[in-house]
Amino acid sequence: MIKNEYLDRLREFFTSSKFVKITYLLVFTIMITTIVASQNFFFQTIIENGISKKDIIAQKTLTVVDVKRTEQHKREVAQKIEPILVPAEDDFIKSNLETIENSVLQIRKKESTEKEKIDELNILFDLSDNPKKNFITDFLLHVDEPSLRETFDKASLSLVNILQVGITEQDYDKGNITNLIQNNLVTNVSKRQVSVITALLEQVIVPNLVVDDAATEIAKMNAQDSVKPYKVTFQKGEKIVFEGEPVTRLKRDALREAGYNVYELNWQGILSIYILVLLVSLIFIAYLKVFEKNFLEPRYMALTGMLVALTCITAVVLPTGFSPYILPIPGVIIVSAIFLNPRISYLLTTLLLVILTVGMQYEAQFIIVFTILSLIGMITISKIRYSRRFDLIKVGFNLGVAGVLILLSLYFIDKCLIDVSNYMILKNCIYIFINGILNSIVVLGASPLLESTFHIITPYGLAELGDHNQPLLKRLQMEAPGTYHHSLMVSTLCEAAAEAIGANPILARVGAFYHDIGKLKRPLFFVENQSYFSIENPHNKLNPRLSKMVITAHPKDGLEIAKKNGLPSVICDFIMQHHGEGLAKYFYNQAVQEEGAENVKEEQFRYTGPKPNTKETAILMLADAVESAVRAMKGATTDEIEGIIDKIIVERLNDGQLADSPLTIKDLKIIATTFSRILRGMQHNRIKYQENIAEEFAKNKIELPNKILDADLEKKIKELENSQNMPAKETDKTENIQNNHNDGWTNFDNKDL
Repeated sequence: MIKNEYLDRLREFFTSSKFVKITYLLVFTIMITTIVASQNFFFQTIIENGISKKDIIAQKTLTVVDVKRTEQHKREVAQKIEPILVPAEDDFIKSNLETIENSVLQIRKKESTEKEKIDELNILFDLSDNPKKNFITDFLLHVDEPSLRETFDKASLSLVNILQVGITEQDYDKGNITNLIQNNLVTNVSKRQVSVITALLEQVIVPNLVVDDAATEIAKMNAQDSVKPYKVTFQKGEKIVFEGEPVTRLKRDALREAGYNVYELNWQGILSIYILVLLVSLIFIAYLKVFEKNFLEPRYMALTGMLVALTCITAVVLPTGFSPYILPIPGVIIVSAIFLNPRISYLLTTLLLVILTVGMQYEAQFIIVFTILSLIGMITISKIRYSRRFDLIKVGFNLGVAGVLILLSLYFIDKCLIDVSNYMILKNCIYIFINGILNSIVVLGASPLLESTFHIITPYGLAELGDHNQPLLKRLQMEAPGTYHHSLMVSTLCEAAAEAIGANPILARVGAFYHDIGKLKRPLFFVENQSYFSIENPHNKLNPRLSKMVITAHPKDGLEIAKKNGLPSVICDFIMQHHGEGLAKYFYNQAVQEEGAENVKEEQFRYTGPKPNTKETAILMLADAVESAVRAMKGATTDEIEGIIDKIIVERLNDGQLADSPLTIKDLKIIATTFSRILRGMQHNRIKYQENIAEEFAKNKIELPNKILDADLEKKIKELENSQNMPAKETDKTENIQNNHNDGWTNFDNKDL
């Protein structure tokens, strides 16, 4: 029993949607990892354990930088740079000399024995190694005070000269202090003073120049940057490597330049790529789950997976060293922005660039350029109106120009630091410009194919469906003209309201065109078509329940017609949801009158639904009811129109028909205001024209503008003005002319005014 229960749970897990989704995720991430890692197999592997497996001959002249020798030369240049010294604080050295001077003066003034004074001087000075120790001591104790002060003054001036020259650690260690002092003594120093000044300064002098490590390091880096790369040239036909030869760094670079794969398969690297792909995929799914739930449908995920896979395949099949700016990243930006939305496009492109940059070992410049470009593409595509497909070419041109500008800015920064080939700059700029335009052209041609393959309707596809020459709309116009014109009026209301609340106006308009195509199955059972065909209302001969079945069947009939004609699912939602689960009130009330309220339930006279679940379908439900109600009222005033609109919106709210839609109360207020404005325009009044307008012109002598009347018509009017003076025998002829003129002008007025 327990075993069976365990098997049932296991079977339930493996058949659950959660398991299916996890399986799809694993398959996708493994596939992308395999594609990115397959660069190790697309080109011939010629290295095994660091040894060349065959002789390789250069098919063209190759110039390769010898990185090893260049780096060695840079190190040698850096070692020759002397440390940069900067002066330290000198005030404490000068203050030490002043302290010694004051101490000597105090010792001289003390009333102590000679021996005590000498001992104090020995403590103050370290003269043990000085051969003139006795002379210096005697000079400091017994020379007259002016001479002593003069000696200290000259010592101070000499110290200033020495500090200006600077004292290094090397000078101090090598014992060069005495020579440094004597070379920088001031003038007019006696021989006696030289010995004393030298002894004094030796006591206070310390190194005042220290090494600036940061400045020294910068100097070494500048020296290294100035070293030109050591280049090695392999002429066409020359052997790059011999069979069995160890492949050095230089040989690897030459083989890579020649288009060979020099990487050996590394399982640790493959695992790292898989973890990155899995992490990126989870980030993308999490974003959709939180912010864009509608795009978690399999069709959108399949399109996204196809874009990522094709881009990765293109990156892999490109020869090693080929410019990555030819990759179809602009195409990914445009397709994802149109078929998904611009925000998802930016995220998808950025995450894809992360995979390519890491997996294909592209430079950081690559991800910078295309990340900025995807942001520009998101903004540019958001602003197009989708009225012309040529706008896509303009987007591609803009992306190409923007890519060139971004590349140039980055290369100009690089040229300030390193030597960048002008040829490479020009080549990459041309690649990215052509890439933008070429991708937009490809997307333009592939869009219809992608729409039909993934069953995703784009704004361009909607614009095509909105063409009144579409077969279904032509049928509606011919077989159900009342319904057709009703749909036109509803589409105007829907488009204006959708634009006012920030919904999709194109989708709302096109959905309104097709929402009643189910009436094509039984057009004569709908009142708007009966007057055109001049027939009696068939419902007069049917009971309310049968009439309800006929009327409420048109959404289901419309869905069948839509599927038969290949309409996208988003349009089918308009067909099925435009009545929601609303009540067929007319037939319900009629049934109550005939059968009694106790024998009739509202559920029996409701549409099958579902309720509207988007802003656009909810707008259609309201617009459909409002247009029909206003049309039923002849000459409705502004207050009456607004009253009808408010009544219908409140009824739908109270009936719960808008419970599944994302419309807010604020949206409903804006929709009501928009409906009122549009319907007031539809209900405008017209003046009644005179039946015999030619006689009025003749009576009042009205001169008509030349732009409206041609010469022949003016001649006829003049003949009418002179009709009173014409002979009786021409009266019949004049009347015929007048009648012809009246008919023609009346027709002109009715057609154009």
